[in-house]
Amino acid sequence: MTPRGDLRRAEQGLPRIAVIGSGSWGTTFGKVLADGGAHVVMWARRAELAHEIQEGHRNSEYLPGVNLPRTMSATSHLSEALDGASQVYLAISSQALRQNLKAVRPLVAHTDAPIVSLMKGVEKRTGLRMSQVIEQELHCDPARIAVASGPNLALEIAREQPTAAVISSTSSETAEAVARRARNSYFRTFVNTDVIGTEFGGVLKNLIAVAIGIVDGVGYGENTKASIITRGLVEMTDFAVAYGAQPETLQGLAGLGDLIATCQSPLSRNNTAGRLLGQGYSFQDVVKQMNQTAEGLASVAPVLQLAREAGVQMPIVEQVKMVLDGTMNPRDIAPHLTTDDDQPTGERTQHGQSSGGGALRRTLQRAFDQFRHGRGSAARD
Repeated sequence: MTPRGDLRRAEQGLPRIAVIGSGSWGTTFGKVLADGGAHVVMWARRAELAHEIQEGHRNSEYLPGVNLPRTMSATSHLSEALDGASQVYLAISSQALRQNLKAVRPLVAHTDAPIVSLMKGVEKRTGLRMSQVIEQELHCDPARIAVASGPNLALEIAREQPTAAVISSTSSETAEAVARRARNSYFRTFVNTDVIGTEFGGVLKNLIAVAIGIVDGVGYGENTKASIITRGLVEMTDFAVAYGAQPETLQGLAGLGDLIATCQSPLSRNNTAGRLLGQGYSFQDVVKQMNQTAEGLASVAPVLQLAREAGVQMPIVEQVKMVLDGTMNPRDIAPHLTTDDDQPTGERTQHGQSSGGGALRRTLQRAFDQFRHGRGSAARD
């Protein structure tokens, strides 16, 4: 039997997982799953990209220098990717998700495989979270849907630098099943049932990261950025809680953890987009320069509309929109950090939640314990 035949025979004993979307994050998560003991089939829209992953075990466009596991294969045929999959992971641009799901629906209609969203955005036209779009288009039980979020910069994880993520589903059983599959020696998973908070954390931190990028591009320093991150977390918490989230979720991996990683790293697409805006590029020029989607740019307008409907004030995000629209000089975003009102403002959030340092310390301690002991069971976030 040929070496490829030997590989296929060995893979028959592995759970088969499908990842729809072969950009940097989709490919990275495919690697996470393969390194955790699964046979992963990637779907790529472009046949040449599928061929490179299949034959060369590389994705040089999105993950340069990274070797992919031999238990990862790829195809440009959606039906082939989804055939026999016990779990399905979606890593598509949030604005293109609904259209892509129309082709996915008949291929998963007669299975009970969990559907996992790896996306961090809201649909521009409707303001819906990705799990809501999935529920609508696949006509499936929300208990079958999970979302993954956390401080997850793709290239760092692809290089096997340790990190943690949270898997959330309204069904504890679904969250735990996905968390057990999506873990390995460098990637640890926690679980919760607060899908609203987990998804909005991943969406909202992108908007604050754009603001950080703007002030970085202007040339402001660490005090400015720390102030925006801190007050940005308040805006994130106020918004998410208004829509039914638990405030503790925003203090965990999907909120503060993701916010820190996205705001501080040059690997962040949203931070990069903001930095270009701060350097004087127009919104249209930034979109042209970006090789990958910066979800935060598309989410600003729908998030602000949702904020107005819920009566939530988001001054930092409002100013990001003004920079995007060209009605505010990027240099002016920081002096107006949260309000132009001369009256002193309390530091607590609108919903009366304090900074919750105890909850944050407990979250970090759990993450530390998880890495130290390498426990096989999923932990609570």
